[in-house]
Amino acid sequence: MLRRSIYKTPAQLRSMVEPGLITAASLDAVRDMIAPGVTTGELDAAAARIISGRGAESNFQMVRGYRHTTCVSVNEQVVHGIPGDRVLEPGDIVSIDSGAQFRGWNGDSAITIVLPDPSRPELVAERETLSQVTEGSLWAGIAAMATANHIGEIGAAIEAHIAASGHGYGILRDYVGHGIGRKMHEAPSVFNYRTPDPGPRVHPGLVLAIEPMVVAGSEETFIEDDDWTVSTVDGTSGSHWEHSVAIHDGGIWVLTAADGGAAGLAPFGVRPVEIG
Repeated sequence: MLRRSIYKTPAQLRSMVEPGLITAASLDAVRDMIAPGVTTGELDAAAARIISGRGAESNFQMVRGYRHTTCVSVNEQVVHGIPGDRVLEPGDIVSIDSGAQFRGWNGDSAITIVLPDPSRPELVAERETLSQVTEGSLWAGIAAMATANHIGEIGAAIEAHIAASGHGYGILRDYVGHGIGRKMHEAPSVFNYRTPDPGPRVHPGLVLAIEPMVVAGSEETFIEDDDWTVSTVDGTSGSHWEHSVAIHDGGIWVLTAADGGAAGLAPFGVRPVEIG
């Protein structure tokens, strides 16, 4: 059996632009409405309206046994939280993961939002810092991808950024990023930490979903009784940020960011180049 190459052609890369933008738009809709009193199911419905309204499909619903458009993980839940009737409360830290398939190509992205709570400013500040460090590590990994020779350099950059924060955060080891294209989850794996194996080469045609999953305490997790939700054993908060990113002949482009990643990459001195 022939193995499909992990590298896409220029035409295939162009086909991945629209599903990335649709995915980004679905998360924008969630960001606009997230607030105390809103249910996680309502957030899911908002993302679903955007995806279907732009002629795409939820690729999460193509995963066997999963019926929702997004994953919504709250507080100690790090990833794969099932949206439903849970009502968000002030001070919650909420990670939303969404994805769209458009004309056979996929996008995948995640954001974390901390809800304000004037009565608990210290908790909110702690959770905001966790989210900021996680997002920063995502952009550190994307910036590394722009100049990397091998995929392993991405994970090393993510881990280094988190370690440099000095907060002692844990990085999930059992859940990693991945290639993306015709399927939402493709080879290769993208670790969020340094590994002995340098991994495949980074060169034009590579598209990765980079997604650090970071926790305030121990990295030890368990799967809840719903068989999906991944939560911390010690009950500390989690944060999840993700982008789908392409390397092409002209440079790097973040498919799930409306600006191609310009704002996030600017602190690293990297300028994205639009896919031609």
